[in-house]
Amino acid sequence: MHLPDLIADLGLILAAAGITTLIFKRIKQPLVLGYILAGLLVGPHLDFFPSVTDTKSINIWGEIGVIFLLFSLGLEFSFKKLVKVGGSASITAIVKVLFIILAGYLTGKAMGWKDMDSLFFGGILSISSTMIAIKAFEELGLKHKKFAGLVFGVLIVEDLLAILLLVLFSTLAVSQQSAGTEMVMSILKLAFFLVLWFLAGIFLIPSFLKATKKLMNDETMLVVSLALCLVMVLLADKVGFSPALGAFIMGSILAETTQAERIEHLTKSVKDLFAAVFFVSVGMLIEPAMLVKYAGPIILATVVIISGKILFTILGALLSGQPLKTAVQSGMSLAQIGEFSFIIASLGLTLKVTSDFLYPIAVAAAAITTFTSPYLIKLSEPFYNFLNRILPKKWLDGISRYSSSTEGMTTLSDWKILLRGYAFNTVIHSVIIVSIIFLASRYLQPFIANNVVNGMKSTIISLVVSFVIMAPFLWALSIRRIQKTAYSHLWLSKKFTRGPLIAIEAFRIALGVFFVGFLVYEFFDTWIAAGLALVLMVLMMFIFSRKLQSFYNKLEKRFILNLNARENQKPDILPWDTHLTELVVSPESEVVGQTLASLMIREKYGVNIAMIERGRTNIPTPGRDERLYPNDKLLLIGADDQLAAVKTILEVDIPETESEKNFPDKEMTLQKVVVNLESPVYGLSIRNAGIREKAQALVVGIERGTERILNPSSDFTFDNGDVIWIVGNNKKIKEVI
Repeated sequence: MHLPDLIADLGLILAAAGITTLIFKRIKQPLVLGYILAGLLVGPHLDFFPSVTDTKSINIWGEIGVIFLLFSLGLEFSFKKLVKVGGSASITAIVKVLFIILAGYLTGKAMGWKDMDSLFFGGILSISSTMIAIKAFEELGLKHKKFAGLVFGVLIVEDLLAILLLVLFSTLAVSQQSAGTEMVMSILKLAFFLVLWFLAGIFLIPSFLKATKKLMNDETMLVVSLALCLVMVLLADKVGFSPALGAFIMGSILAETTQAERIEHLTKSVKDLFAAVFFVSVGMLIEPAMLVKYAGPIILATVVIISGKILFTILGALLSGQPLKTAVQSGMSLAQIGEFSFIIASLGLTLKVTSDFLYPIAVAAAAITTFTSPYLIKLSEPFYNFLNRILPKKWLDGISRYSSSTEGMTTLSDWKILLRGYAFNTVIHSVIIVSIIFLASRYLQPFIANNVVNGMKSTIISLVVSFVIMAPFLWALSIRRIQKTAYSHLWLSKKFTRGPLIAIEAFRIALGVFFVGFLVYEFFDTWIAAGLALVLMVLMMFIFSRKLQSFYNKLEKRFILNLNARENQKPDILPWDTHLTELVVSPESEVVGQTLASLMIREKYGVNIAMIERGRTNIPTPGRDERLYPNDKLLLIGADDQLAAVKTILEVDIPETESEKNFPDKEMTLQKVVVNLESPVYGLSIRNAGIREKAQALVVGIERGTERILNPSSDFTFDNGDVIWIVGNNKKIKEVI
């Protein structure tokens, strides 16, 4: 039987990636660079290594990697987190993208290129790589640093800007003229679907996950999560957006659920696999001969990318009110190009408006900046310290004052509070109503006409059903009282404020009437019938106002409950919040010679000692009377902040990037065990079950229904359905539990 080329190619890719990443891990270099090198080795341009034959399929797998990587990003940075840096991220991204496009265009013209080549060149250079930044942050352990939030916010705004650039460039390429109307429509369309997807997702998906929680084991949760991701990818593609954007949206929706950490943990391996294929596929695009031929433009492009992005990102971040340190670290984290740059470059080739040399230049510049990016991120703090020393004190004080002043701009007047509330209310309910009208006219009415009744009856039924669904949202749009306190202050404070308030209320009612008329117009051809239907519907909405209010309040309560479910849940004890870390007891530490009972590390810090390695002797789950000696290696389990506190008393001097690591060679792992009626420990207390003695394991947490118990007492009795989080030897745990 002939082996399909795809399987052989995947085997070759993963083998090359495995070898190069092991080497790069050994020499302590970013793994992304290993993937790029593996792609170069198995690509079609080097003859002394086996080459991939079915590059088209590999590129498809690489696109899947983009999707899962953006899905993972959405899981880590929810909409709430993005809103917190939304203003700063938007200003930084817009300033950076606009200036880089201008710099790229001027650079292209300086080299004698055509206008379209120069414009596309600017677009290619303007968008930083989300995937490279994520991967570098993961490997350097910087995802939870302060500036990382701003960087990821900028990257998401840039992805949205990249979609707009694709629309603009496509229009310019076809019409060779300004595309202002198309740009505005594209922005409105994007905003419309972002709001709609978020509202629908938050209302439906957490409720679905809650209803099916008892059926969701790890396997089912993984399948359902990936299915939801790909469904949103299809929806995004269907309405003309980037599939990667759809994946990010679904990740952001799931990030607001109580299952977010679990989903992130389960999908990590899938993301890592496909992301590796993507980076290898990027390396395969590198053609050594083309690099030599266009060495000058490639070097110039690289200089523009690195220097321009650092400079303009710092400028944008400072304008948005960020401190100098955050601005510098963000700028040096965004000095690369990636996936969207390839898409923009390929668009020019597809539309036949750019020269053939533009794509290889983009690939080469992306490869070079991929290599330099991790090193620039590492150097960001030293570079800030350098700037802090050489910049005039007046400049530093001015930046600090500006940053502090923008942080303090939080006081809002009653008018601002009221207008913001009205704007928020109007946008949300307008999006919902328009989507209902669209779905009713495009799908509901044809379905009823083809499957239930046809003719005028189908039109009337469709209209009535649509109006009933719309009614609660129409009430909220036109009648519901918003920001009552601010409204009362304005109404009672001065008489001349009442006129604008009345005008606003009249506008709300008129907007509601307009939407009802829009709905009716979609179904009726005659103005007389449409007018009668409009009057009847408006009257019904006012007559049943109380019932609509009650029903809407229930919908809103469910939405708010789902939106805040993750914040309201009790502290989690899942394995991605706590992890195994090795710390070494310094000979100078004050803990030397003391017993674990006297140190009370578990009681004070919430950290458990899973093992003590003393020379060639291992002491699993040490007892309370065990003493600590110089150079003891402690295998600890806890959260980041807990481990950091313990590290200070142990006085361990090890690099930050090596402080977190797993130790499979010691066979100590954190794992989950579910108790059932047949479990040996069912009905026994932790002490009587003998888990510590028999399995050399430690129970660090228990889930019972919605209750979560961290560091349970030895008297705790196991019951059917309890989820035990336990650290110890995997084989021995299976023998005891």
